[in-house]
Amino acid sequence: MGKIKYLKLLEELFKKSPVVDANSILRIVKSKKNIKQYNKQLIRNLILNGKIKRITKGYYTIHDEPSLSVFCFKPAYLSLQDSLSFHNLWEQESIPIMITTKKVRQGIRKVFGVNVLIRRINKKYFFGFELCKDRKFYLPYSDIEKTFIDMIYFKEKLSDKALSEIKKRIDKKKLNSYLRKYPKRFRDRVLRVFVER
Repeated sequence: MGKIKYLKLLEELFKKSPVVDANSILRIVKSKKNIKQYNKQLIRNLILNGKIKRITKGYYTIHDEPSLSVFCFKPAYLSLQDSLSFHNLWEQESIPIMITTKKVRQGIRKVFGVNVLIRRINKKYFFGFELCKDRKFYLPYSDIEKTFIDMIYFKEKLSDKALSEIKKRIDKKKLNSYLRKYPKRFRDRVLRVFVER
């Protein structure tokens, strides 16, 4: 298969999928000898020519959207202040905040010159999100109930205004079903914030 054909297939792959991993690129160019070396060189050239961008090690995109990095830390979803902004529960802009079960370094990273924050969570608390359309992408955002729980779980401050908006829109039945997965002490803490403030 000629180089032009590879490039055409890769172009199609990047159009179909907002984030592409190195293994997917490897599968397209698999007939070459010294495949790993060729693959690295090919990716390097595509980056240098501005055809693709590196999000993080082994993950690439043609888009300029830092939130896409959520797909590099799967299983992961967007939550906390980022989700509050997405659901219009407060007016402030937020950086992308990812919650993952993956054993990765927590904290701030730079993606396309923008800060993104990574937090880790126990697998048993990994639920309560869905793919939502955000501009031109479908991204996994925590729903309102899980966002509220995550804010308390990660000891983040909730303004009175945001809390008042959450109270108006929260599904209490869903909140209670989510809280059953947590220890009683934490459940009580969440309900206390919900009722007392």
